[in-house]
Amino acid sequence: MSRRSGILEFAVLGLLREAPMHGYELRKRLNTSLGIFRAFSYGTLYPCLKTLVANGWLIEEPGSAPEEAMAASLAGRRAKIVYRLTAEGKEHFEELLSHTGPDAWEDEHFAARFAFFGQTEREVRMRVLEGRRSRLEERLEKMRASLARTRERLDDYTLELQRHGMESVEREVRWLNELIESERAGRDQRSGQDAPAQHDNDSGETGGLPRHGGSTRPDPSDDTAK
Repeated sequence: MSRRSGILEFAVLGLLREAPMHGYELRKRLNTSLGIFRAFSYGTLYPCLKTLVANGWLIEEPGSAPEEAMAASLAGRRAKIVYRLTAEGKEHFEELLSHTGPDAWEDEHFAARFAFFGQTEREVRMRVLEGRRSRLEERLEKMRASLARTRERLDDYTLELQRHGMESVEREVRWLNELIESERAGRDQRSGQDAPAQHDNDSGETGGLPRHGGSTRPDPSDDTAK
């Protein structure tokens, strides 16, 4: 399985964990909610769905009411198929959510992982965020070293492009620092209080997003940050 197809399968399982959907709904959610999939087509999505069905992680069900199915049949159209997550699929997705290795820190994979942080346990979120920050700090160090070596040979526009790329990475590092500090503050507050537990998501953990206004999430798939 390629890395990109693996990201798509992860996202499909995550969306179907929320509710069953047919292919059009899934593609719309992938395009609108998870912007990293804007370029994905039905020709990419449906083979992915068939693979997940073959693996026993999804099942196909008729999605139309009986009268709608009859109308579709009379019109020569296929009735819509709804894809539903199986118990095995849910278990597999939860296993994928627990992974915190280097793949989870890369641009597109991190964006997909972050989209499902509401379903992810706090400690896993922390490891993914810290891994992503470490990866970007390494990238930033290399960019600075490269710029120092080549500065004299670059024209003004190329130099400005290099600076823009560095600023994009620096901005995301600052954003990650805020998220990590918020996660830590939430964990410390939770461990230091005897108040009744708050129910926020499936993991039983409250989210760690910063609560102040004006902080926007940089796009991890921004090619200036690669």
